[in-house]
Amino acid sequence: MGASIAGERVILVPYMKEHVPKYHQWMQDPALLESTGSEPLTLDEEYQMQLSWTQDPHKQTFIVLDKELVAGDFIHGQAHVEAMVGDANIYMNDLDDSQMAEIEIMIAEPKSRGKGLGKESVLMMMAFAVENFAIHNFRAKIGESNGASLNLFRKLGFKEVSYSEIFKEVTLEFPITKLKREELQQLSGDMVVHA
Repeated sequence: MGASIAGERVILVPYMKEHVPKYHQWMQDPALLESTGSEPLTLDEEYQMQLSWTQDPHKQTFIVLDKELVAGDFIHGQAHVEAMVGDANIYMNDLDDSQMAEIEIMIAEPKSRGKGLGKESVLMMMAFAVENFAIHNFRAKIGESNGASLNLFRKLGFKEVSYSEIFKEVTLEFPITKLKREELQQLSGDMVVHA
């Protein structure tokens, strides 16, 4: 069991098998498949994927819970499926730079969009990665048609570094400066991490 990270409005919990049916349901939506560049999977394939993700040392996958939707008190180790609104991932698989992480966020529940949950999730993931994996540069690859994600990452200070004509995808990066590291460490101080 990995860590859970609690912020002001969201709690990031490890992706557990209890989350798979709802995650699978989300991924039946053609718009979500397109915006995440995903292929539709069967429920069995989704369970296999969940298992492989949790065992991959180069990947940190969290389910985003909306704190307002958590029934009762949050308990680390419980899935809290009722509060699931999306997922957040970090991939540390750049062979040339072990301190580079690719970051992804998906707020799948339409009613939970536009509430700042994605922004807080990304900042919490960045703080977690800087603190635990000494990440010094973040990358986000976003389809050009995904305006909401592009806006979010640009507002956070990510800068466009390249565009893929083939994949119709924008790559943005965010180098961690000393000042940004201090800001993220301050944010880490406001987060509650359950290991």
